Amino acid sequence: MNAAAAPREAQVDGWLLRLSPGKAKRSRCVNALAGGTLPLDDILRRCRGSFEQAGLPLILRLTPFSQPVDLDDQLASRGWTSFDPADVMVLPSLEAFDDADGIEPLSPSAYARLIGELRGSSSEEIEGHARRLEQASVPHQAFQMTQGGVLLACGQVAIDTDPNGASLGASADAPAGGMAGLFDIFTPEDQRGRGHGFQLCAALLAEARRQGARSAYLQVGADNAAAQRLYARLGFLQAYRYHYRSDDPRAWA
Repeated sequence: MNAAAAPREAQVDGWLLRLSPGKAKRSRCVNALAGGTLPLDDILRRCRGSFEQAGLPLILRLTPFSQPVDLDDQLASRGWTSFDPADVMVLPSLEAFDDADGIEPLSPSAYARLIGELRGSSSEEIEGHARRLEQASVPHQAFQMTQGGVLLACGQVAIDTDPNGASLGASADAPAGGMAGLFDIFTPEDQRGRGHGFQLCAALLAEARRQGARSAYLQVGADNAAAQRLYARLGFLQAYRYHYRSDDPRAWA
């Protein structure tokens, strides 16, 4: 939640609204963080008004921690469509990663442009992504891996720590130090199957460890079997699965 903060946010009865345009749905959805006092239909109506003002379809992100606890069932009964399931995976220790060679840093705007062009994003989505990266409360550090001027892979790492160096949101028995998130890991189609993604992620985790991180996490599509295998090889374990719901076809088109 910290590393994916958006420049435009609002709150409605304990729910967090993120209202920034872009490819990533986590920057333009509702996170039902706490149970409030208003009836569900009233909350949804207020949320919809905010999203309409922002020119965005209303999307809710459903996790095992969403409130109220039966929110997913209530939305399903209203005919809301479920789509894009994803897994949050965690890596308890970064001790195995110590080689950060082979990666080159990129500025937030340069990375937003690079990853946007690779994914076919619109100019508005690229601009929104760049703005989120530049204003992020948890700094995102972008890197690319190239050979002879050819892009092999690229990605970002965001290291989340409090002033005392403790991992934000970590349990009492979690390793001390920062918590590193991997974001926007991408390998061009003509470079896949050659181990570049693994090499990039290992280097990003080593760089995170060098900067004080002790554990890591990431989000990956539940149907992305190749990426799931890659992250499992790195030692990541599944923590939980989430999905989105909306009653607006633009949300999943």
